[in-house]
Amino acid sequence: MQVLQVQLEIGPDPMEVGRARRWARSRLAGSGISADGQLGETLILLISELVTNAVVHAGCPAVLRMLLPERHVPGAVRVEVADTSSKAPCRRQAGGGDTGGRGLELVDGLADRWGWQPEGQGKRIWCELDRAENGPVADVVPAGGAAHPCARTNRP
Repeated sequence: MQVLQVQLEIGPDPMEVGRARRWARSRLAGSGISADGQLGETLILLISELVTNAVVHAGCPAVLRMLLPERHVPGAVRVEVADTSSKAPCRRQAGGGDTGGRGLELVDGLADRWGWQPEGQGKRIWCELDRAENGPVADVVPAGGAAHPCARTNRP
């Protein structure tokens, strides 16, 4: 199975989140994934959360990467954001009035798998959504959480 890999460099500016969403929408169209369908909308939301985390919490340049299986081929769509911060991603429990702190909870609830690993001086955080054999998207099943809010999550 062939996989199309595309990437975008992200600057440490909150305006980059919107640019990343627009870029991802344009790349999905060429892969046979409708940006307005369930899979596309979920991917755009996940990209928005991961890029926001890199820009807001890491505060350094990052690289957004999407790995897309060939058109009409089942398999996982993978999104990765690599940055140069060694600070581990940390899930937080946001209160009802909090305006932030829900990003990784959202990733955990929407992605089929997600995790992170140290990379060089920084880290790479990733998530995957499965494509169905007979349709554009598999049912997105919320995955269980890690035992500790900052624990690495690495699901098979």
